[in-house]
Amino acid sequence: MNKNNIVAALSLLISGQSLAQAEQEQASEGGADSVFEAITVVAQKRTQSIQDVGIAITALNGDQLEALGFDNAQQVTAMAPGVQTVQPNGEANYSIGIRGVTNSDFTTNVESPVALYTDEVYISQMSGAGFSLFDLERVEILRGPQGTLFGRNATGGLVHYLTKKPTFYLDGYAKLTLGSHNQRTLEGAISNEITDKLAARVSINANFADGYVENRYTGDKLNNANDKTARVQFLYTPTDDVEALLNFRYSVQDIDTGFFENVSSIRTGELTPDEFNPVLEYIDNDGDVYAGDYDDPGFNELETNGATATVKWDINDDLKFVSITDVSNVDRTYIEDSDASPVPLFNFFLTTDAKQFSQELRFEGTVDDLLWVAGGYYLDLDINDSNGAISEPFIGGGGTTVAGSEGGLYNPYVSTLESTSAFAQIEYPLSEQLELIAGLRFIRDEKSFDFSVNAVEFLDPSSEPGFASADNLVLQAELGAYEDTREDTEIAGRLQFNWKVNDSTLTYASWNRGVKGGGYNAPIFPLTAPNGYDDATLSYEPEQLDAYEIGLKMDVADLGRLNLAAYYYDYEDYQVFNIIGLDSITINSPESTASGFEAEFQGQLTENFGLLLGAAYNDAEATLADGVTTTRPVQSPEWNLNGLLRYEVPLSSGYIAIQGDFVYRDDVKFSLVEAETVQQQAYTLFNASISYTTDDQLWQIRAFVNNLTDEEYIVQAFDLSGTDVFGMTEQYYGKPRWAGVSVKYSFMD
Repeated sequence: MNKNNIVAALSLLISGQSLAQAEQEQASEGGADSVFEAITVVAQKRTQSIQDVGIAITALNGDQLEALGFDNAQQVTAMAPGVQTVQPNGEANYSIGIRGVTNSDFTTNVESPVALYTDEVYISQMSGAGFSLFDLERVEILRGPQGTLFGRNATGGLVHYLTKKPTFYLDGYAKLTLGSHNQRTLEGAISNEITDKLAARVSINANFADGYVENRYTGDKLNNANDKTARVQFLYTPTDDVEALLNFRYSVQDIDTGFFENVSSIRTGELTPDEFNPVLEYIDNDGDVYAGDYDDPGFNELETNGATATVKWDINDDLKFVSITDVSNVDRTYIEDSDASPVPLFNFFLTTDAKQFSQELRFEGTVDDLLWVAGGYYLDLDINDSNGAISEPFIGGGGTTVAGSEGGLYNPYVSTLESTSAFAQIEYPLSEQLELIAGLRFIRDEKSFDFSVNAVEFLDPSSEPGFASADNLVLQAELGAYEDTREDTEIAGRLQFNWKVNDSTLTYASWNRGVKGGGYNAPIFPLTAPNGYDDATLSYEPEQLDAYEIGLKMDVADLGRLNLAAYYYDYEDYQVFNIIGLDSITINSPESTASGFEAEFQGQLTENFGLLLGAAYNDAEATLADGVTTTRPVQSPEWNLNGLLRYEVPLSSGYIAIQGDFVYRDDVKFSLVEAETVQQQAYTLFNASISYTTDDQLWQIRAFVNNLTDEEYIVQAFDLSGTDVFGMTEQYYGKPRWAGVSVKYSFMD
C-alpha cells in the first residue's frame, strides 16, 4: 500500500468518509488537510463540514463505527467527550447523558432530556432506544441545547442516527460475528435500482448469545441476547428536483433479564456484605457479581415497528421543501426478581404500549447571503402503560383466594400528549469573517394523565407477557388514584456569533435556551399524606435552561483537528431525577447550575498512527425543593476521559490495523442521597482489536476484546437497605470481558 493509501485508510477514524471517498478527494484536491475537513453533518438541517458548525459535535460515519467495533446504539457514546450511556434497568432500555444531563427513570412516562433521533424522527420511548447499530451512514452527537431546529426535549443535546439510503447501483455487505458466551451475530444489507427512478435497500441484523449471568437457583443463564431487526427502504426520484424515501422497520427482543447483585444492607444507607440479611434470610457473599439465586428470573419482551415517509422538493435554486411523516409503535413487557434472592418476596414489572405519530414540514431557502429555515412540527403520543409488583406476602393487604395465584400491585396509567411547534432560524454574514445565527421555536404541549394504584390478585403469575393483563387479575382494592391535564407553552431560542479567524479556525459564542415539557410520575408503591396523590407529588413543571457557550474549532498543522468548548448552564425548574427505594420520582429544583469544558482531538501523528483524545469536565449542582439543600445530580460524573490509538501496517495485499481505546468515568451516584449504597467509584474500561483489510476493501477480518481488564462496574443501583425495607441493595453491573471475531464482505458495482 502506498503512502497516499495509508493516509486515506487512517482517515477512517478522522474524516467520517469511506476509504474510497478519502482516496478520491485526495486525488482531486491533494494532501491530508482536505481529508481532515471532510466530515459532513446535518446539525443545522443542511450539509456542512463539522468544522464550520458552531456546535460541540462528535460525528462518526459507518466506516468509523465499523473500525471502532460499535454494534449497539449506546456504544457510540464511548468516544464522545462528556457523553455516557445510562442503563436504568440493565439490558432492557437505555438513555444518553450529555454534560451530566440525563434521565435514569426506568418507567416510560418520562421522556429523556437528551433526545434521540433516527433519520430526523424523534424516539420518545427509552425502551425503543437499545436498537442494533448497523448499516449506518453516520451518527451525530450534538452537545448542548438543540431546541430551535430539533425541538423536542433536547435541553441536554441529542444523538442523531442516519441510516444508509438506497443506491441506484449494487451495494451491500454481509458480516458474521462470533464471540464470548456463544455470540452469533449476522448482519447485512443489499441495495440496487428497481427502475431508473426507484431504488431499494434491505438491511437485517440478528444477534444471539447465551446469558453471561449464572442463576445458581435454576442452573439457567440470564442477560442473553435475542434480537432481530429488519429495515426496508424505497427511494423514488420522479424528477431531478423531487425525491421520496419510504422507510419501514421492525425489531423484536426476547431476553431473560432482571439480574441484580444482592448486597446485604441491613442498616439504612450502608453496605453490609458479610452480614446475614434477616429480612430475606439470605446472603450472597461469594464475590461473583455475575451470579445469583433467583427463584423467578425475569424477562424483557420488546417489539418496535414504524414507517417514515420523507419527501424533499427543490422548488428552485433558492427554495427547498421537506416533509417528514412518521408512525412508530413500542410494545414491551418487563419483569424482574427485585429481591434478587431465592425468596418469593417481590417481583417488579412494567408494560409499555406506546403509539407515536409525528409530522414535520419545513422550508429551507436563501435570500442573497441570508440562509433561513422555517417550519412546523406536530407530535401525537398515546401511552397505555402499567407498572407494579407480584409479592408474597401480599403488599396490598388481604390475601389471595385462588389456588396458585399471587397478590400484588397493578398500577395502570394512560398518558396522552399533543405537541405543536413552529420554528425558524436564520444565518446571516455580517462580514467576511463574522456570522450571525438566530432562531426561535414556540411549543404548545397538551398532556393528560390517568393513574391508579390497585391491590390485585394475579390469577396466573407465571413469567409470560400476559400476566399483567386485565383478564388475568382480580381487583381487591384501589389504594390511590390521580387524574390531571396540563397545558404548557415553552419557547426555545438561539443567538450565536461565528467568527471565522482564517480558513482553518472557527470561534463561536452562543446563548441557547433549551426547554423540556412538564409531566407526571407513576410511583409503584401506595403513597400516604402529606405526600399523597396530589399535584405536588405526581406532577412536575417544564424545565428551562439558559446555556452560554464559547468554542474553538481549528486544524492543527497537518496533524488533525482540535475542538474546544466551555459552557455555563443556568436552569429554571430543573427536572431532577431521584430514586426512593424502587420508586423513581422526578422533582423540580428551584435552582440548578452547571459549568464545564470539553476538549477533543482527532488526527494522525504519523502516516501510520491515528489518534483520538477527549476530555470533559462538569461541575453541576442542584438545589432541592427545600431551597437549602444542594447536591450533585444523578449520573453526573465530574470527569470523563477517552482515547483511541490506531496503528496500521501496510502489506502487499492490504493492511493490518491494531487498535486500543479507553474510557474513564468519574464517581457517580444513582440517587440524590450521599449513601454508599447508591455510588460507583471512578473506573476505566479498555478495549482492543486487530483487523486485516484487503487492498480492494472487499474483505475484512477483525478480532476484538471489550472490557479487556474484566473491570467490574455498576451502571445502576437501588437502595432497599434497612430491615424496614428488604435489607439489601440491588446492583446492576456492566458487561464482563467479551472477545470475538468478525468477518465482513462488501460488494459494489
